Amino acid sequence: MPYLIHIAILFFIYAILGVGLNLIVGYAGLLSVTHAAFYGIGAYATAVALAHYGLGFFASVILGIVITAIVSLLAGMVLSKFKDDYYALASFGFNVIAFSIFLNWESVTKGPLGIPGIDRPSLFGFTFSANETFLALAVVLFGAVYALAHFIANSSFGRVLKAIREDEKALEVFGYKVAYFKLAIFVIGAAMASIAGSLFASYITYIDPSSFSLNESIFILAIVIMGGLGSLRGTLAGALFLILLPEILRFVGLPTDIAAQMRQIIYGAILVLLMLYRPKGFIGEYEVK
Repeated sequence: MPYLIHIAILFFIYAILGVGLNLIVGYAGLLSVTHAAFYGIGAYATAVALAHYGLGFFASVILGIVITAIVSLLAGMVLSKFKDDYYALASFGFNVIAFSIFLNWESVTKGPLGIPGIDRPSLFGFTFSANETFLALAVVLFGAVYALAHFIANSSFGRVLKAIREDEKALEVFGYKVAYFKLAIFVIGAAMASIAGSLFASYITYIDPSSFSLNESIFILAIVIMGGLGSLRGTLAGALFLILLPEILRFVGLPTDIAAQMRQIIYGAILVLLMLYRPKGFIGEYEVK
C-alpha cells in the first residue's frame, strides 16, 4: 500500500505539470520545452522558504507562483519573438539557463549538493507527515489546478487559444492581440508547474538540480503528447501511463545484469510504437506538427 500511495502522489504531481503544459502546447500550439524550469523554480522557492526561513508551505506555494509568474512573463516576452521550431529551440535554451542557475547559484540552491531537510506541509497545527494525508493534499491541489484549466479550456479565452493554434494570422485579421493571449497562457501554465514543484519538494524533502533538467521537460512534454494535445483528460491518461510503465517493467523477469538497459529499450520501443499508431495520443484533438 505505501508503494501505491507513493505512485499516486507522483501521478498527481505530474498530472499538474501535464495539465499546465497542455494549455500551452495543446491549446495554444506553443511547442515549449522549458516546463521543468518553472517546476524547479516552484520547488526551490518552497525548499528555501521552508528549510531556511521557516515560512509555511502554503505561503511558499504563493511565493513560488509569484516568482514563477515574473520569470515566465519575462521569458515569454523573449520567446514571443520566435515562431514554430525556433520557439521550441529558444525554450530549450531557457531550460538550459535555468538548470545552470540551479546548479551554480550555490548561495541559494546549494548547487549540486541540493537542499535537504525540507518540511512537510502543515495547516493549523496539523502536519501532512503521513503519505496518506499528503496524497489527500496533492488531490486537492490537483483538483484546483484541473478546475482552473477546465474553466480556461471551455471559456472564450480557451476558444481563442484554439484559434491561435489553428491559424494565428487569421485571428490577427479580426483584431485580436495574439501575443497577449499567448503570453497569458504561458504564465498561467508556468504557475501551475510551480505548484507541482512545491508539492514535489515538500514530498521528497530534498531537491537538487538533476530533477529539473532538460530531460524532465521532455518527459513532461511526452506526457502531453502521449495523452493527447488539446485534451485535459488525455493528459491524465498520459501521466498515468508514463508513470506506471517504468514501474511495471521493474517486474518483468529480465536478467539482472542487463535489466536496467532492457527496461529502457522496451520503454522507448513502446513509446515509438504508440506514436506511430496513435499519433494523436490517447485522447487528442490533433497531431503534433
